[in-house]
Amino acid sequence: MKCRGLISWIILLAILCSVNAVAAEPVLQPWPKNLWYWSDHGEPLLLLGGSDDDSLFQWPEKDLLAQLDRLVSAGGNVIRNTMSSRQDRGFEVFPFQQLNDGQYDLEQWNDEYWTRFERMLRETAKRGIIVQIEVWDPWDYMGDTWHLQPYNPRNNINYTIEKSGLAERYPEPPYLNTQPFFFTTPGQRNNRVVLRYQQRFVDKMLEYTLRYGHVLYCMDNETTGEEEWSRYWATYLKLRADKDNKRIFVTEMWGNKDITAEIHRRTFDHPEVYDFVDISQNNHQSGQKHWDQFLYVQNYLAKHPRPINLTKTYGATGQRFGTDQDGIERFWRNLLGGAASIRFHRPTAGLGLHDKAVASIRGARKLESQIPLWTLEPADDLLTGHKPNHAYLSARRGSAFALYLPVGGGVRIDVSSAEEPLVVRWIEIATGDWGPEQQIQGGGKIYLTSPGSGNWAAAITGQHSAGTD
Repeated sequence: MKCRGLISWIILLAILCSVNAVAAEPVLQPWPKNLWYWSDHGEPLLLLGGSDDDSLFQWPEKDLLAQLDRLVSAGGNVIRNTMSSRQDRGFEVFPFQQLNDGQYDLEQWNDEYWTRFERMLRETAKRGIIVQIEVWDPWDYMGDTWHLQPYNPRNNINYTIEKSGLAERYPEPPYLNTQPFFFTTPGQRNNRVVLRYQQRFVDKMLEYTLRYGHVLYCMDNETTGEEEWSRYWATYLKLRADKDNKRIFVTEMWGNKDITAEIHRRTFDHPEVYDFVDISQNNHQSGQKHWDQFLYVQNYLAKHPRPINLTKTYGATGQRFGTDQDGIERFWRNLLGGAASIRFHRPTAGLGLHDKAVASIRGARKLESQIPLWTLEPADDLLTGHKPNHAYLSARRGSAFALYLPVGGGVRIDVSSAEEPLVVRWIEIATGDWGPEQQIQGGGKIYLTSPGSGNWAAAITGQHSAGTD
């Protein structure tokens, strides 16, 4: 069975590659001059964001537009969008038509769901906001969420427990991977009864998304599923896009919190399938380990560079995924490390669009205004005289240095590669505002001390670089 599955996806991939040769170029794609980053119409594009929900398309129009406008005003340009209908706020709807008796008909669409989805795509496109979609979220198919799902055989008129192989209850958490819903593809259990409706849903989603050029695709949310499931859907989406002469970019998000674990190599080792990587789970790490494991991924991918996205930056005080400070640190370490896309995860697991998240996004854009971050590389070897997790540095040696100090204080930086005088422009991350400027001399080692305690960043450049307006 597994051998047959491997052959099937290889055949699909071969077809895909041949069609891709004539596929139309999208608006958003990896930047040819630096494949670690995204580009928009050929210009580099750093994706920064946050949102207060994972399924913003479900929100009432007024609330959705206010959220998007707040993001844009902060300098943000990316959101996450799961295709979920989880009843978190009470106004979420399912994609299928519900009949008068309460049952769903998987052959009929609920127009309201798709109207909301199309509105989100339209309004984000207007504002230049990139949307990273997660097609399947395993948390939608277990426990109380599965109890309400139209795919549950107790809830639809289209198939029975016996025909579908799906039970009424799956109380186990999704990381145990016991839900047959995620074993339907030809290389797994070849469940044609359920797969037909899964394909129908994906086709309907793509009818909307393929009209736009600002969408990225992730197959699952923190999955521990079989490799064949993910590869099947990644290839399926690309083949469907090719029929419209479109090129799309896909990835997978594996659930293991150790980004060095073998399961992540399913994405890392297959650039022919996965066009970018999402390592959101590394944001469960803190301090130096968080930074080191990000750099591990960069090094692992060095032969085939691809954008590294982090659509979930965890950390909010009072929750089990770290404090507000953890969330801020993870955002800034990812920024200096060279991430292509960084988003604050929704409350309560992250800062969402809290004032602290907004300030970090604003501060990051100020840093970018002085130093194009895609021209830098991590350069911790240029730092001395600091404790662990007290300083991080990226540099374009000889001309520009980006510094992050999580707890303020001081650090010694080797700027001997820069012979001209330099300007240090401080950014107060707590507010996102400019701090003081100071002049330093290049050509040696200098000791810098932040203007205050807490989180600070600094753009260190030649005197003739861009101003701070």
